[in-house]
Amino acid sequence: MANVLSAFKANRTKIWVGAVTLLLVFYLVVSLQRSLLLLSDPNLVAKALGLAYLVLPIIGAWALVRELLFGSRTERLARILEAEGGLPEDTLPRTPAGRIVREAADLEFEKYRAEAEAAPGDWRSWFRLSCAYDAAGDRKRARATMRDAVRLFRDGSPAAGA
Repeated sequence: MANVLSAFKANRTKIWVGAVTLLLVFYLVVSLQRSLLLLSDPNLVAKALGLAYLVLPIIGAWALVRELLFGSRTERLARILEAEGGLPEDTLPRTPAGRIVREAADLEFEKYRAEAEAAPGDWRSWFRLSCAYDAAGDRKRARATMRDAVRLFRDGSPAAGA
């Protein structure tokens, strides 16, 4: 029982992603089925609604695949950095509620920004900068910067090393 609990704790994010993915796939299948039902109706308005409704599962499937690929690529880069000992350490002070102290995150951010500016072709520096953006609370820039890190890694820049 303890092994099951520890395995659950170690993989709870993956389990959560799997559960949400299954729910979304179920929703997409039901949406597609409803869309096909409306398309088979002889009424032109129903056909138009069915066609419009068909767009939802297509966009949903595209977004799901895109996010799952982003997550797996990000995880791959994190494993590589961890093996190299290059992951940034989480030493930032936290509030009693567990949130990172913003001022400390902003100071740490400058270090990683300078590193990325000094090595613009190194995916590792962009990965660490993305972590710094995330710690500073800027999720939009964190995701964009992580996409840059993934792109640099996939492009096989000389700094990619793997």
